[in-house]
Amino acid sequence: MGVQRFTPQLQPLKFRLRPPLVKPLFRKILIANRGEIACRIIKTARRMGIKTVAVYSEADRHALHVRMADESVAIGPAPAAGSYLAMDRIIEAAKATGADAVHPGYGFLSERPAFAEALIKAGIAFIGPNAKAIAAMGDKIESKKLARAAGVSTVPGFMGEVEDEAHAKKIAAEIGYPVMVKASAGGGGKGLRVVQRESELAQAIASSRSEALASFGDSRLLIEKFVSEPRHIEIQLIGDKHGSVLHLGERECSIQRRHQKVIEEAPSPFLDDRTRAAMGAQAVALARAVGYDSAGTVEFIVDGQKNFYFLEMNTRLQVEHPVTELITGLDLVELMIRAAAGEKLPFAQTDVKREGWAIEARVYAEDPYRGFLPSSGRLARYHPPEEGTKDGVTIRNDTGVTEGGEISVYYDPMIAKLVTHAPTRPQAVEAMAAALDRFEISGIAGNLQFLSAIMHNARFREGRLTTGFIAEEYPGGFHGAPLGDPGGFIAAAVAAKILRTQRAGRISGALNGGHKLSDNFTVTLNGRDHAVRDAHLEVGSLHLVIDGAVTEGVVDYFPGRSMLKLTVRGRETVFQIAREAGGYCLSQGGRERLVTVRAPHAAELAALMPVKPPPDSSRRLLSPMPGQLLALPVKPGQAVKAGEVLAVVEAMKMENVLVAERDVTISRLHVRQGDALARDETIMEFQ
Repeated sequence: MGVQRFTPQLQPLKFRLRPPLVKPLFRKILIANRGEIACRIIKTARRMGIKTVAVYSEADRHALHVRMADESVAIGPAPAAGSYLAMDRIIEAAKATGADAVHPGYGFLSERPAFAEALIKAGIAFIGPNAKAIAAMGDKIESKKLARAAGVSTVPGFMGEVEDEAHAKKIAAEIGYPVMVKASAGGGGKGLRVVQRESELAQAIASSRSEALASFGDSRLLIEKFVSEPRHIEIQLIGDKHGSVLHLGERECSIQRRHQKVIEEAPSPFLDDRTRAAMGAQAVALARAVGYDSAGTVEFIVDGQKNFYFLEMNTRLQVEHPVTELITGLDLVELMIRAAAGEKLPFAQTDVKREGWAIEARVYAEDPYRGFLPSSGRLARYHPPEEGTKDGVTIRNDTGVTEGGEISVYYDPMIAKLVTHAPTRPQAVEAMAAALDRFEISGIAGNLQFLSAIMHNARFREGRLTTGFIAEEYPGGFHGAPLGDPGGFIAAAVAAKILRTQRAGRISGALNGGHKLSDNFTVTLNGRDHAVRDAHLEVGSLHLVIDGAVTEGVVDYFPGRSMLKLTVRGRETVFQIAREAGGYCLSQGGRERLVTVRAPHAAELAALMPVKPPPDSSRRLLSPMPGQLLALPVKPGQAVKAGEVLAVVEAMKMENVLVAERDVTISRLHVRQGDALARDETIMEFQ
């Protein structure tokens, strides 16, 4: 284990925060985490005048949090089990660097009472709740019993641990389908499955147990009733070691995919003041019952009639805490540090005020056009929108990556958390939509277009949200937002890029390859040709005729960048344009379209060419993502029925079960259990 020392150049936080409350009581804090949350904690600690220590695995040797911290310590190999989950190595690192406190962030060891106890025993403060509160509320089974005893309404279910498959079937039959199988020690959607019928139960139990053990080191499960048309709304709490517990309002977290939150906002567009107050009071009562003394979150399921039921308590800082910070002006990380140092909360419940509306979008390394399969690799381009406040709108981007960095297969696929704050919800939504259009990522697949499509979705804008929103709005998967525009605006954007690039090439004499066209050409979009004539671009002013109609506008584009801003008749639109084989790929507002550009005579000939069919892959099972083959329960010659499991692939801490789409017979296996798989690698062949 080696200690590195680094002096970072940090910029002040660019979002609304109150000044530090009093003189800091910790000299040095070790962050037992990685990625964006480690960077987030470092920012507040530095603002408070506290030194920081980062820990890192072999995969994170050059990560942003390592470079930001004052010191950094290597703690083990890439798999989390040997590094970020290794309590003894982290405590050793804290001792070696003289850290007098440890902040666990979220995930990893943040909800392990044994970790908090071990730190206290070593004379190191734990920046989080006391171990007894973690133990009481971190276990979903015990927390439900405590919630019921504290007078908190709970979801109908079995208040105990599932023993085996037979026991699970009995419980589910008594509760009634659909049910949820959940990891007792879990969170963040790990180890959670919704089961619609008994035939799905065995696989759900197996996958939930495996994920729970890998993510939390605890394979215990529980089963509870799945509430139809639910909203997921949580209450943010903050407590101190002097008996004070307050709530800081709610967050709406209903936009989820596979039970993983995607969009969060505060406040909720659904709650009224009466329901909000009742939920806050129950959350505080539960926290007081277990002596809670830090930041934490009580999560509720709320039905269409505003009946709410306790779901779980997260005894840690939540991923989505920025939206609460933006509407309250409070720094939750600072409050956690103050509480851990023994300070009293400096305000009362009546002092907590909310201003405006905040929305957070989680930017993930995943491909929404391929069933949201995780993506890994190097970030060839990473340019988030500029942070800061202008005209009453704030943009904040919490991230742990930089351009050229690696998105590893070993950890959560989050790239960043983009947050906007504005006086009203519509303004916050518009700000988020505009910010997403300006977010440039390449080298790996990302979900920016999917997030943008949600911002433009009419149902989302109306605030009609449930946890089934994504499945209901995109039942056949995500294929991009509707085109909306007849194609002329897109044709104008492509023409502007070509003209600007050609002009730059003529000036520099460096134009090599690319499109060398006259002022007349044809743009093909969605199988339709658009005739572009008399195209000219001078000093940012665009003039062209598209399908006989004159279009004039202003272009802001620099060759070599992917982002192009086009303003036509006062309408400003930001496109991202990338070269593709035979043309360009344009992204904007949740739409992604392939555009082909040809000379007019070439377009006429292309229309006569036969369409080449895609290769037949129906006799092969391909790995949909890079990952590890966890299970291969079939063998050559075996007949498999539709719906039966063919393989299980793990990627970025999630298990992906591959099932037969039809009745098949296995003819050949190309890989073995435990093998590392590449995307589209052949796993097996069928007869």
